[in-house]
Amino acid sequence: MESIRKRLEEDLRVAIGRLRQLGGAVAVEEMPGAIGDNSPFADEVDEIQANESREIGFATRELLVERVNRMSAALDRLNEGDYGTCVECEEPISLARLRAMPEVQTCVRCQDRIERLGRRHEAEEIEVLAEDE
Repeated sequence: MESIRKRLEEDLRVAIGRLRQLGGAVAVEEMPGAIGDNSPFADEVDEIQANESREIGFATRELLVERVNRMSAALDRLNEGDYGTCVECEEPISLARLRAMPEVQTCVRCQDRIERLGRRHEAEEIEVLAEDE
């Protein structure tokens, strides 16, 4: 478990560093204005590309925040003695899974069930929206 702790700590340090870099880059980025004489963009394509780049930065930052939270929670579970136990079924998570993704909270079986239920729920929401139209 000590090797997993070291990996979690190192991965967390790297993710926080990347998050800081992204946060600074996005915060400095100028918000595009309307196209015209006061626009910092030469044309609409430049504005679209800048918006797309900013959105990718926001999405990347959001994924990193989620990963940092998962790794912090995994370190908490490790310190509390709950690490390696599925939060859904309370069965042990395989060592191979923990080595591959040390921040996981669920065993493969429970993760599969969660993902299937999530997809089914999304499909049901789409059907309801389609019926409302």
